[in-house]
Amino acid sequence: MKTALPMSLLALALSVGGALARELRPEAINAASLADIGKGKLQPADPDPAIVRLQVLLDRAGSSPGVIDGLSGENVDKAVAGFEAMNKLPVDGRPDPDVASRLEDNSPIIESYVVSPEDATGLVDRIPEDYGEKAKMQSLGYTSVAEKLSERFHMDLDLLNALNPGSHFAPGDKVWVVNPGPPRQGKVKSIEADKKTGQVLAYGEDASLLAVYPATIGSEDNPAPSGKHKVKGVSRMPVYRYDPKRNFKQGKNNKVLTIPKGPNGPVGTVWIDLTEPTYGIHGTPEPKLIDKVGSHGCVRLTNWDAEELAGMVKPGVPVEFVNRSLADRK
Repeated sequence: MKTALPMSLLALALSVGGALARELRPEAINAASLADIGKGKLQPADPDPAIVRLQVLLDRAGSSPGVIDGLSGENVDKAVAGFEAMNKLPVDGRPDPDVASRLEDNSPIIESYVVSPEDATGLVDRIPEDYGEKAKMQSLGYTSVAEKLSERFHMDLDLLNALNPGSHFAPGDKVWVVNPGPPRQGKVKSIEADKKTGQVLAYGEDASLLAVYPATIGSEDNPAPSGKHKVKGVSRMPVYRYDPKRNFKQGKNNKVLTIPKGPNGPVGTVWIDLTEPTYGIHGTPEPKLIDKVGSHGCVRLTNWDAEELAGMVKPGVPVEFVNRSLADRK
């Protein structure tokens, strides 16, 4: 849900954002070394240029950190573990010198981007929380150009704003963004949804690990299914059919509702339908909450990760729900 901040909190956010913007410069990220992780004197909530670099390099390598925000945390550790597994290294989730040397490349981490007129189209004023109000809207698009760009470049909105202090993100403006690289390519032959680690693992034709994504997989109240299933199909920019008797109850909504498409819809920009009725792998309107809060039983990825995975799967691809960590795989 997108909500307005109280004025006191807004003032605090602006003051903090201004401080971050003065400290976080594009050249600092481009010049950062992975060896510098954890060595700075930053506050816990301040983006670390070295972690931004690590997250971008992991994203390029096919082991997604989820939202690129410059902050350490479980999703970063899991992405490092995913990269280690992909490269048949001992899995401990630590960016040691061997991992760092395999990740590094010479292309810039931060690049400039000129906001286009198209970037300012298809926006909406707000996204209501109530599903009944959502159903009255024509679309559930982005609420700002900045939000649209943050998702396109896999960034947390706070990081985008910190790199571009004072920018209105108007058409013609030059802004700084990360370069996460092109989407992963290949044919996925099988998928594992690991409930233990909160990850989706996509395997290629030779059974090697092709891509790894952080995921929200069900919740205590609404657990994900178990066992083996298959991909039934892929729907891009799906509308969402809310049925309180079949799925879950949201607010005071007791009737079936059709909620329009859009990146801020309940299932984001992609729905990968599974043969288990009502379950799927899908995107989200809140990418920073991946593996932070539960889902209603489905497998939730960031929109960009769901789109990447959808581009590599076909109907019939097996999907297995498991409970074992990457370190347990031999």
